[in-house]
Parts: sequence; C-alpha cells; structure tokens
Amino acid sequence: MKRILLAMTAVLLTSAMSVSAQIQRPRLVVGIVVDQMRWDYLYQYYDMWGSGGFKRLLGEGYSCANTMIDYVPTVTACGHATVYTGTTPAIHGIAGNDYMLNGQPTSSVKDTTVTGVGTTGKVGHRSPRNLLVTTLGDQMKLATRDQARAVGISLKDRAAILPAGHGADGAYWYDNDTHQFVTSTYYRTELPKWVKDFNKSHKKQLARDVWKDPVGVTMTFGMARAALKAEKLGHDAVPDLLAISVSTTDAAGHEFGAMSAEMTPIYAQLDTELAELLKVLDKEVGQGNYLVFLTADHGGTYSEPHMQARRMMSGRFYSNTTLEETNAQLQHRFGVADLLRTQMGYTFYLNNEAIARAGLDRDAVKTAIVDIMGNRPEVMWAVDAERVNEASIPQEIRERIIKGYHHKRSGEIFVMPVTGYYSSWSGDERGTQHGSWNQSDSHIPLLFYGWHVPHGEKTALTHMTDIAPTVCAMLHIQAPDGCLGQPIEF
Repeated sequence: MKRILLAMTAVLLTSAMSVSAQIQRPRLVVGIVVDQMRWDYLYQYYDMWGSGGFKRLLGEGYSCANTMIDYVPTVTACGHATVYTGTTPAIHGIAGNDYMLNGQPTSSVKDTTVTGVGTTGKVGHRSPRNLLVTTLGDQMKLATRDQARAVGISLKDRAAILPAGHGADGAYWYDNDTHQFVTSTYYRTELPKWVKDFNKSHKKQLARDVWKDPVGVTMTFGMARAALKAEKLGHDAVPDLLAISVSTTDAAGHEFGAMSAEMTPIYAQLDTELAELLKVLDKEVGQGNYLVFLTADHGGTYSEPHMQARRMMSGRFYSNTTLEETNAQLQHRFGVADLLRTQMGYTFYLNNEAIARAGLDRDAVKTAIVDIMGNRPEVMWAVDAERVNEASIPQEIRERIIKGYHHKRSGEIFVMPVTGYYSSWSGDERGTQHGSWNQSDSHIPLLFYGWHVPHGEKTALTHMTDIAPTVCAMLHIQAPDGCLGQPIEF
C-alpha cells in the first residue's frame, strides 16, 4: 500500500511539473510610467523620435490609443497605484499625493515606523503600507511562490514605491539632500552594493538639477539598467518585474509648461534612453522574452498664457483663495469660523469637530458649501462627494468622482473647474497643471511591446485600470485583489 501511495504521489508531482513547464510566460515584465505624458505627445514629438525608442514601440508594438483615467483627481500617486493595481482610489486608498489619514495630513507613502537607508532625512520615512490592495508585482510573487522579483526605480518616492508593491525586493528613489538614490528599512537595512556604486560613479550627474534637466531621465534609466543586471531580473524562466517611472517630465512640465522649448530636450533624451533600454533587454533577456508596457500616471493641461495667446478657453482655480473666501461666507451664515478645515487641490475637507461643537447640521453646512463654491465663475460644479448621485452632472463624470473618492481619506467636497481651468497657486506661472477629468489630464498613452504582443492599434475605449489585469492575463496569474479593470484584447 505504501508503494502504491508513493507511486501515485510521484505521478501527481510529475503531472504538476509538466503543467508548470507548459505555462508560457515572459522572463521579465518592464513597466514604464512617464509622469505627466499626454497621449498626444506620441505624435507631437514624433518627428524627433529616433528609430529605436518610441517609434520601435509604435511600429512593432500595440497602441491603445484611447486609454482614459477612470477617476479624479488625476495626480501622480493615484496614477501609479492604479496602473499597478487595476483599481481606483475608492478601493486602493491612495486618494491623492497628499490626503487626510486618521485626521492628520499625510503623503501617499509616508510611514514613520520606518527610517531611511542612505539618508537621515524624512524622505526615508516611506513605504507602501498606505496602499490597501495587492499589486501586479505582488501577484507575480504569489503565483510563483515568491520566486519572482520586483524592483521599483524613480526619482519620486511614491513613483518607485507604489508600483513595486508590498512584497517588493527593493524600491529606490532620489534624495534631494544627499543627491543620491536611497531606500527605507521597509525593504532592507543597508543600500545594496550596486546602488552605492551607482551613486558614487554618478556623483556629478546626481548633483545637478535632475528634476528639470534631461540628466534626470538619464539617471533614472541608468539606475534601471543597473538594477536589471545586479538583481538578475529576467535571468530565468520565472517572470520578474522592473517598474520604472520617469519623474523629470512632470517636474519640468510644471515649471516650463506643455510643449515648451525646455521640454523638447527632455523628451528627446527619454526617447534615447528608451532605445538604449530596449537594446539592453534584447541582449540581457533576449528579444521576445520580455514584455514592456509604457503609459503615464496622468496628462497635463496647457497653461493659461499658452491657451489665451491662441484665444482659447483657459483660466485658473485658486484653491487656497476658494477655501478662505468660502470659510468667510460660512462664518457669516453660521457664525462659526473655519468650517472647512483644509484643501488639497480640488478636494476640500470639512472641519467636522467644529461643526459638531457648534451643534450645526452637517448636511446643511455641506449644502451651503456646494452653493457657495458652485457660484464661483471659475467653477463648473461643486459636489458633495458623499451624495454625488444627487448631483446634476453627466454620469461619466459622476462615476469618476465616485471611483476617486475614498470614504475614510478623501475630502467631502469636490470641485470641478470650468473646462480648461486648472488648480494654481500663483499668478505668474507658465507651467502645466493636472488633476481634472478633462481630456488633457485623463487621456494617456498605453503601448505594449514584446512577448506575445502583435503589432496594431485600437481606438476603442480602454482604461488605466485595464493595464494590470491585461498583464496578469498574459502571465496566467490572478489579477490584483482589488482589480476593477478588464484584460485588453489585442
């Protein structure tokens, strides 16, 4: 009997190994997020692209030319979390770059339980713990019994941490004080030798303005190539994840504006670095053995000076001014100061403690706020996010508010400026902004290239939330546990 059981066990193990051997997967998944890249930049800059970067992806890969962000606000942290989870802020919990958590303002990846590695500054107090769902990388690890490796690289902390996931083998971001790439004790207690070597050998470049100069793109891709080699990503049959986010495009866009002269060399360098990365992948992983997707976390609105010079609709929404003036009118009406606690972009938080102390009707206060803000000339709609289904706004926009609203972290009031208007902090800036539902902010590029990806293009509607489930379906693994998106058919 014992021999029979052993024989049956051997057959079952052999069968399981045979099935496993038949699963076709790429050796490496490379996710590239270009911060603030509008979809139309693929064609605005097309004539300056070389043959090996964007043109290679467009000419040999698959373009989802009508990919939209499913929620508001369209900002960096939300975008990176959504790309890699397949869900929206309502579920993954990253309600903005900054938001209220347990009654206190926080950044999307702030974690005071960890400390910096390579830095003593606050930039080291970072982890993915605020993210409430699993990611693409997490699912890859679960599906391979932790054999898959996942690494995130970016200048921005949130853009390295959120894509890499909870179970990441490493996430590395730039520290303005030490002028080097760092991490936190969430991942390890000492910088790996390859990161130390990179920081040392690129000391001069890292001391430059990596945020607004093409050198920032070069350093980001340089770190990615170093990680590829040192971490042995894509070196065996188990698929790994390399998550790269380019932050210079966003910082420079905010400073100089969409399609400004200063942006041209940055996007030219991005194309050069992209081509070099593909060459390295061909050599190190093997052409046809890796899967690349390229997208953006959000787009960007043309500045008021740019649009008005062309007699087109544009303007600015000053959230601080709106907060102050609304509070003044609320005090006149209810006799209580500061009934709005704070604002974060287009989101406004009630001072629930002050409302309760004064014995005011919370719904009456919210109704008053909606009326006051809705009457501002630069505002199209002001909405009570807790009762958005009662608002007379288009269904598509209502759904974006619902998907972007996290009931424990988001502000109770959401403002939609007049189309073409954008959140602003000063009166003389020429830079790009974003955060709204409009096409400029929410229409993003989405390119797939490599393993089992045919050449083609589709203009049928696809969503940011579809990226993670598409990759998971190609890998034959479960989608992240909060996923709302659907696999894209090529």
